[in-house]
Parts: sequence; structure tokens; C-alpha cells
Amino acid sequence: MKVEELFFDELKSENRCVKVRNTIDYCKEFSGNTENIEVIEKLRKIIEPWLSGILQSEHLALLIGTGLTQSVCCIADVPSSSMGTADFKEYQEKIDSYAQKAAQKMGRGKYNIEDQIRTSLELLSGYEIDENIDAANELSPIIDDVLESFGNSILRAESEFVKKLDEKDEKAEWALKCLVSFMLTFSSRNATRDRLHIFTTNYDRFIEYACDKAGIKILDRFYGKIEPVFSQNDTNLDYYYRVSDSQNEFRYAENVVRYSKLHGSVDWLQKKNKIYHNSLKFGADKIMDIDKDKYREQLMIYPNSMKSIETLFHPYAELFRDFASSICRPNSALIVYGYGFGDSHINKIIKEMLNIPSTHIVVIAYNADERLIGFLKTVNLDQVTLLCGSEIASIDKLVSYYLPKAAIDKISVTVSKLLKERESFKEETMEDNQKSNNE
Repeated sequence: MKVEELFFDELKSENRCVKVRNTIDYCKEFSGNTENIEVIEKLRKIIEPWLSGILQSEHLALLIGTGLTQSVCCIADVPSSSMGTADFKEYQEKIDSYAQKAAQKMGRGKYNIEDQIRTSLELLSGYEIDENIDAANELSPIIDDVLESFGNSILRAESEFVKKLDEKDEKAEWALKCLVSFMLTFSSRNATRDRLHIFTTNYDRFIEYACDKAGIKILDRFYGKIEPVFSQNDTNLDYYYRVSDSQNEFRYAENVVRYSKLHGSVDWLQKKNKIYHNSLKFGADKIMDIDKDKYREQLMIYPNSMKSIETLFHPYAELFRDFASSICRPNSALIVYGYGFGDSHINKIIKEMLNIPSTHIVVIAYNADERLIGFLKTVNLDQVTLLCGSEIASIDKLVSYYLPKAAIDKISVTVSKLLKERESFKEETMEDNQKSNNE
């Protein structure tokens, strides 16, 4: 049996693994003792310096999936939004049957609400093409109801989280602290380096909320204050500040990231052929400013209703182009957290990235399911770092033990250099003294 086959068999069996360079540890000591300090310290000495080096890559991107929201909500003891299934009434059986086939074809396993919505919209288009007006008129409001319920379920997690924070709940405060520290670790790059680009498939706003709390400035494609509008033209704007006592010298501001929501957001609305960023507060109970029975046309979460080719590829085409152009470059590193490798479009771009020998991907996952193992089998494992297992991937464990310090720590670097220079000077002095004594 080949070495890779043994690796995948062991990974599937143990469901946890730390793979850094050529070192592979299945962390069997965690069985029955998730707080084994000796094991944690051993792994920390391997993981922390390696991640510190990854974070200094020439180009750095972070891909975040629903696992982040679920981890934060779990720590805060808040129910996260469900990606289960929805009720499409008399069309349920027809939609579920096709959704299951489509999910299996895309390697997603069991279908979820996204597959159902995608199927229902295709079915609606079929009725409209066939001029089956009665069926179209029946299905259309059902889809709107499902989208409304789905959008409000996403907001429910945010609302419950904010309520607990207002009540000074210790679990919620600790969850927010972990999330803020997580974001700061990756955003705290030297401003002279290429900006961190955060990509997410999440519809919620936990990332944006953490960035606000951490003072991280976000650059996305929305411009404006009262009604920010999505722009197709990436003007590559950035934050600078003028150096004191200088007229023409400017420097990049620190703590700035680029940000793209690949599948849209609960606060993105489409009206009059423009995409607006709605001023929906974090913790709101329901989505606002959507006309009655217009959810499938106005709520910009993927998949939503698409009436024309222009709408079909806007704004998602621009966002996926940003993803490809950001990671498919030499000397790029992509850190993946909470993403289940269930989106074939995203997987395809990551595979294109790994065709470049100088690129690297770090996968941080709760468990090694079939989708993750299936993806790993298609790429060069030498370009993959794997941190798998709830004892490692849980955001509180990750922040507490394994992530580098969330700061641009120039002082430590300077101290380290000084100590090395003094040690070298000490050794030279001792050699000179020894020569003198010998003479």
C-alpha cells in the first residue's frame, strides 16, 4: 500500500491529524483527555512557529466557512443558523429528489437548504419557460417564504449573541474575545506587505463585527456611506497616512484587510440593477427594506433569483475573480478555516493555485470527512499543512495555544537580533581570551 493511501486511511480512522512539512502526528494521546497539557505543548512548538512563517508569506489569504460561526456560537452557547432543509410544501418531493442528485454530483454528500433553493429556482425557471403560469405562481411565493425564513434564521444567531453580550454573559464575552484575537492574528501583518485578503462563504456578519471590535479597517467593493453601492471596478483603494514633518512621504496604515463575501450577505440588497449594502445593525431581528414577495429578486445571498445573464454573473463573478487573482500567484499562502470543501467552484480555484509550486495551503478543520479527504487526494500533499481535530481547530483552543501572537511584534524581533549579536560577541571574546592564555 502506498504511503499516501496509508495516510488517508489513518486520517479517516483517527479523524484528527497535525501535518506540518514531513511531520505527521495523529494526536492519539488526546483520546479521553482533550486537555493533555504535555501534548498541547508538544504540538504548540511545532504549529506556532510554522504558522508564524506562513503569516509572513508574500501574499496571504484567509478562506472562512460556516465552521467559524458554529465554533463561536458553540462557545457562547448560542444556536447557530441551520443549514438543514426547508419545507417547499407540495413541491417538496420533486425538489428534494433533484437536490440530492445535484449534491452528490458536486461531491457535497447529503443536500441542504442551499441545494433546495438552487433547485427550486431552476424549477421555477422551467415553469416560466414552459409557460406553466399556474405552477409558477404557486411556487414563487413558496420560494420567497423560504428565503425570508432562511435570512431571518441567519440573523437569529447574531441577535442571540448580542443579547448575551448585553447581559455580560461570560461565555459570549469569551467567544467574542477569541474571535477578535483570531482576526487580529491574521490581519496584523507589516503594512509594507501585501494586504491580507479575507474570503468567506458565510452570509452572517460575525467577521465584520469582530473587525469593528478589533479596529480592523475593511476594504471591499462597496463605496459610499448612506447607501454603499457595489462597484464592478476594483479601484485598488487603500489606507495611507502622511509622515510627520514630510510633505510628500506617505506610508501604508496598519490593520487593514481586503474582504470578499463570495456567496453574498444578509445585508446585501438588489434594487434598480444595483447592489446595495443595507444598514442592517448586527443583532437585528429581521431583514429590512425588502419589498413584499421580492426576496428572490432582492436578497443577495447565493443562490438567489437571476432574471438575466447580467444579473446571473453579478456580483458573484467579480468576487470569484478576486478570489482567483488573489491566491493564484507565486509565493501565496491560503489559510482555510471552517470551510467544508463542498463548493466545486472554490475547490477548482484552490487546485489551480496549488499548480504553482511556491504556493501553500493550511487547512484547519474539525474533522476529516469525505469531502476534505476527497480534496486532499487531488492535490500535492507537500503543499498542504493540515490541522485537523476539535482539540486543535476549536477557535478557543486555536487562539489559546497554537496561533502566533496577534501583533506586529517588532520589539521581540529587535530583542532577538540583539541577543544573537551579544551571544556572538561573547563567543568571540571567549575565543580571544583563550588564545591569549595559550600564548
